[in-house]
Amino acid sequence: MQIVLAIAIGAAFGAVLDRIGATNPNWIGGMLTLRRLHLMKTILLAIGTGSILMFGGQMVGLVDVGHMSVKAAYVGVFIGGLMLGAGWAASGYCPGTGVCAAATGRKDALFFILGGLLGAAAYMVTYPAWKASGLLTDLAGGKVTLGTVPGSSYDGLMAMSGDILGIILGVVFVVVAFVLPDSLAGGQQTAEVPAE
Repeated sequence: MQIVLAIAIGAAFGAVLDRIGATNPNWIGGMLTLRRLHLMKTILLAIGTGSILMFGGQMVGLVDVGHMSVKAAYVGVFIGGLMLGAGWAASGYCPGTGVCAAATGRKDALFFILGGLLGAAAYMVTYPAWKASGLLTDLAGGKVTLGTVPGSSYDGLMAMSGDILGIILGVVFVVVAFVLPDSLAGGQQTAEVPAE
């Protein structure tokens, strides 16, 4: 049943990504150049709403803190994040949107997925060298959160409750999503050329 539920949720998520324009590299390029912020506003609203619901749910006991998973922080994560951002800007896809775009029939997304798989294979082959370099050594104790979440096994960097901090940040994201204009770049929006 879990695999069926995962497929159903994944298909619904992919349909939503396509509906909001996240499978179109022109829309992503418009967001990254601050010419079309519809997608950015949608992302901020989704993250903010999810944060409010998750941390609020934890506070009232509807969400089990045991389901929270925190990944370890290390220098390689930050370098990888910069590389992901550069790849996202160059290709117009992140891993999730690339797979969804391929499902819609976009040929450029297939090349994006192939490049991602080749990059993952190259990382696996060279993993011992990356491990020996120290880039994979935990920072600040590894698995930490900004605020301490009651009932979790993760240390917080601040004494403030992680649940309260998560709700505050979620509200900030939602407010920014509503007050952000449609464009920060100014001027006329240029006609878009299909990516394929």
